[in-house]
Amino acid sequence: MAASSRAQVLDLYRAMLRESKRFSAYNYRTYAVRRIRDGFRENKNVKDPVEIQTLVNKAKRDLGIIRRQVHIGQLYSTDKLIIENRDMPRT
Repeated sequence: MAASSRAQVLDLYRAMLRESKRFSAYNYRTYAVRRIRDGFRENKNVKDPVEIQTLVNKAKRDLGIIRRQVHIGQLYSTDKLIIENRDMPRT
């Protein structure tokens, strides 16, 4: 993989993780982070430039979807789950 292609993929990976961590719903947030990490790990050994470009294009589309869903989720926010309240003492 060319250096510029590698940098582009890493930037896309970071952007997807950053955006997915903005989900207000805990379950969506953890699911998105897990799927992104698994997807990039699954394709880390791809060497074919055409396939890499196809995967990058798909990831860019997915990033757009994540951004839209985060925005929609912020419009209809809900209360946090108990698992998200880390400052509460455990008994």
